[in-house]
Amino acid sequence: MHTHTKALVLRCVDYKESDKILTLLTPQDGKVTASARGSRRRGSPIAAGTQLLVYADLVLYEYRGRWSVKEAAVEREFRGVIQDVERLSLGCYFAEVAEALSLEEEPAPELLSLVLNSLHVLDRQPEKPLELVKAAFELRAMCLAGYAPALDGCAACSAPEPEEPHFHLREGAVHCAACRGEMGDGVSMPLSAAALAAMRRVAEGDPKRLFSFQLDPASLERFSGACEAYLMTQLERGFATLDFYKQLRLPGT
Repeated sequence: MHTHTKALVLRCVDYKESDKILTLLTPQDGKVTASARGSRRRGSPIAAGTQLLVYADLVLYEYRGRWSVKEAAVEREFRGVIQDVERLSLGCYFAEVAEALSLEEEPAPELLSLVLNSLHVLDRQPEKPLELVKAAFELRAMCLAGYAPALDGCAACSAPEPEEPHFHLREGAVHCAACRGEMGDGVSMPLSAAALAAMRRVAEGDPKRLFSFQLDPASLERFSGACEAYLMTQLERGFATLDFYKQLRLPGT
């Protein structure tokens, strides 16, 4: 059986002398594992379309329950990402999160669009703070995966604009600082009014304008910290690509 699909290469692992095993994110079939036979051989016609973080037009064929790449044509290369180690590490983190959140045979058009848009911003908009792009991706990805937080008002007293807002990571809810005792165990992280507004925009706004906002440095730090911590808390895991990205961001690195 053959199928024609667009896909983003989330991960590739060398196999045997000249093959790769790919993890692909497709709009109609979600996460797909496929072998790319001979793709590491010089002159291979599928080499370019089976590279990490390449968006490609693929023809796959199935044999005995396993998919293989028959044809691969590049749709989009994110050269500005690939050529910058910091942006590359962040792009790989986006791919690792997408792999964790996607399922096989479960359509994922919105998640694929989110990853592609995030890579586009890394590639073409160098003026955007990396921490803003990272945080917006994290929160939107969690919303698409069914972990949308409650941000419309204090979860304890129902105040529409929480006083000294905090974000409870386990409950996924915003609350007033004075209402902390009503939220139960777990970590609550302080926000600013601007950081809370940014979280609402990302969670509920137009996905085409996901990154079209600015934050002052203090609010960006709180926004970024809350989004990352929320993803880690809800998924109960870490990401090696995120650890590497953070290492690169250390002063003097």
